[in-house]
Amino acid sequence: MKEDIKVPLPVPNYLLSTLETKCARCRKGKMFKNGISISLKRNMEMPDNCPVCSQPLEIEVGFYYGTGYVSYALTVALSVAVFVAYWVLIGISINDNSLYYYLGVNIVVLILSMPYIMRLSRSLWLSFFVKYDPQWQVTDPEKPERNIEGQMKN
Repeated sequence: MKEDIKVPLPVPNYLLSTLETKCARCRKGKMFKNGISISLKRNMEMPDNCPVCSQPLEIEVGFYYGTGYVSYALTVALSVAVFVAYWVLIGISINDNSLYYYLGVNIVVLILSMPYIMRLSRSLWLSFFVKYDPQWQVTDPEKPERNIEGQMKN
């Protein structure tokens, strides 16, 4: 007679789930209602709770104000990466206008990547405060401490 052997489910990869803007607690539910859009209002629409594990996505009033710092760090890192790529592929010199061309290329890259960077910064910010729960199917998410219903979504 065979015994039921419980095989642990593989833990979803933190980096991939964050880059895909999945819930930090279950790493399966989508954090955003719509796909990436140029319309910033549609781009940032989030459900109140994760559709898979019911984790509240807005922990307290003004929770996502800190994403400005994360977004700033991501844009600086992207600008440095674009600078290095431009320098290696094309070259930068102070004797011609190549520095101005780099600035133009960097502005275009930052404008085109901003909708994704805004989403990624929210995903990273939430993952700083909500940790992965391997037992998310059987345990309830923690209730936010300072969540006042009348003040949410302001």
